Amino acid sequence: MAFVMVFVAEVSQETEIIFPEICALTIGAWVSEQQPWVTDKRRIFILMSLAALFGGLVVKYCTTALIFQVCLCFAFTGFILTVFKTNFVPIISACILPVYLRTNSWVYPISVSLMALIIIFAQWLMEKYHFRPVNNFIPCEFNIKTQIIKWSKLLIVFAFIALIPFKTHQIYFLAPPLIVMFTELSNPKSPARTKPFYIIGLMTFSSFVGCALRLLLNEILGLPLFVCTVLACTILFFALDRLKIYFPPAGAILLIPMILDKSLLVSFPFEVFFGAVILSFFAIVLFKEDSRKHL
Repeated sequence: MAFVMVFVAEVSQETEIIFPEICALTIGAWVSEQQPWVTDKRRIFILMSLAALFGGLVVKYCTTALIFQVCLCFAFTGFILTVFKTNFVPIISACILPVYLRTNSWVYPISVSLMALIIIFAQWLMEKYHFRPVNNFIPCEFNIKTQIIKWSKLLIVFAFIALIPFKTHQIYFLAPPLIVMFTELSNPKSPARTKPFYIIGLMTFSSFVGCALRLLLNEILGLPLFVCTVLACTILFFALDRLKIYFPPAGAILLIPMILDKSLLVSFPFEVFFGAVILSFFAIVLFKEDSRKHL
């Protein structure tokens, strides 16, 4: 999936087609034995499409400061996750990424929707022919008031953390997959909370692999980006299998270097490390409410 995405983007010279979160979706929908999100195929398509479209519209029509645009996208994803009664948090990255990249082309939301269709169709085939367990969806039951309080707190904490990176224009300390990680770790029922150091290490390792391969193979040796992508995914999937931690945001952070300016590639893994440490700390320390109130 990642190979086809990057190959088509390079051939068509439409970089908006490269959507790093697609690797996270494949980890959750194809690779992981049990899908980590409480959602169904219809919601995956609708929510990914809505999030990508909203992010593009914010870039096109919203003239406020970047941090307010990002917070607006964050709030919107919290709203639609609540409405659809799901914890499908990868849509946060789908919504915020175009704001970071200043992408207002219709190519982005269209390509995200098409790739979401491909992923859910392939998942259906895997389930039909017993390559993976059937994903039975049971809508999350929660109190609306509780969810409003939860997402308001998430938004306030995120905005506070984001002040310095956005003020200093070092926004990749809060790369979109890190924001997804922060949201996931804020859920007291998330298994990832029990292994925060593994999660930080995995996110840092993934960003390093993506940057190193992009620098070595693409920038120095002149090989196509899809070669970097395939090799990076192979290394990451091997690491995930060895660690037995199928954490989807690691897949997304792996492919972020494929769309970054080459001047950012050296510093990006360090930014991911410090961002992951700070976001993990705040997520685990500040969100300790009764787990029965959370998704």
